[in-house]
Amino acid sequence: MSRQTWKPGTLVYPLPAVMVTCKDGEKENVLTVAWTGTICSDPAMTYISIRKERYSYDIIKKSGVFCINLTTEELAYSTDYVGVKSGANENKLEKLNLETEPATQIDCPMIKKSPVVIECKVEEIKELGSHDMFIAKVLAVNIDEKYMDENGRFDMEKCKLMAYSHGHYYKLGEKIGKFGFSVQKK
Repeated sequence: MSRQTWKPGTLVYPLPAVMVTCKDGEKENVLTVAWTGTICSDPAMTYISIRKERYSYDIIKKSGVFCINLTTEELAYSTDYVGVKSGANENKLEKLNLETEPATQIDCPMIKKSPVVIECKVEEIKELGSHDMFIAKVLAVNIDEKYMDENGRFDMEKCKLMAYSHGHYYKLGEKIGKFGFSVQKK
């Protein structure tokens, strides 16, 4: 096998492309983040990494809360738009007709069309270089009931979630196995 060696970079792909909502007083804002993920399951913790110059950076730093809104094929245009436009110049939620509703545990909007919204409270901000990492405790997970199956389980395939990989957005495919399938008895 032949390989190329590149300079250090971030090629851990695909990543979830999420819309992060935040609030400063009465003003609600949204931005796209692809650098997010799970840190710990007990207690449930997550992170988002944001550049200091982003408009939402100071809002989240000041409020100490944010919501991670998972995105779908239907939300692809909005996801891209809120990542390239600044809330300092326009109300992106209004511009895109992204309807919101209040979060259940924090003073922050949730995007109604998002199948899963994760409410987060900032525990620590880690200054890392180009981006700062907002380490957060998960306070609540809100799932749209239309994505639940007959057994009360979340059916991810119904959502048509999307991911980001090296400058492009992709549909997530069908399930190919479940945790432990490689060792389960036949």
